[in-house]
Amino acid sequence: EETHKFTEQTLFFLSGVGEAIINGELHPIVSGDVVVVTPNTKHNFKNTGSEDLKIFTTYAPPNHIDGRVHRTKAEADADVADEAIGESAPLN
Repeated sequence: EETHKFTEQTLFFLSGVGEAIINGELHPIVSGDVVVVTPNTKHNFKNTGSEDLKIFTTYAPPNHIDGRVHRTKAEADADVADEAIGESAPLN
């Protein structure tokens, strides 16, 4: 699970099936679903199906280096420079 201190995250589920864990509660997700995660909300998303769970995500304000793409959660977790972007307060 993770939280974003200053950022709202909107996730668009493009394919696959899975589950959203929002503040400890499980919710099924399928292709076509949209989930909005507000700042400071614990969340995680897991693939529970046999095909890839493909997600397009936006952040407001930005939470990642512009143009950065992570193909897997492991890849995103390993990107230390990118992770630091979302930890700073937004500029006014």
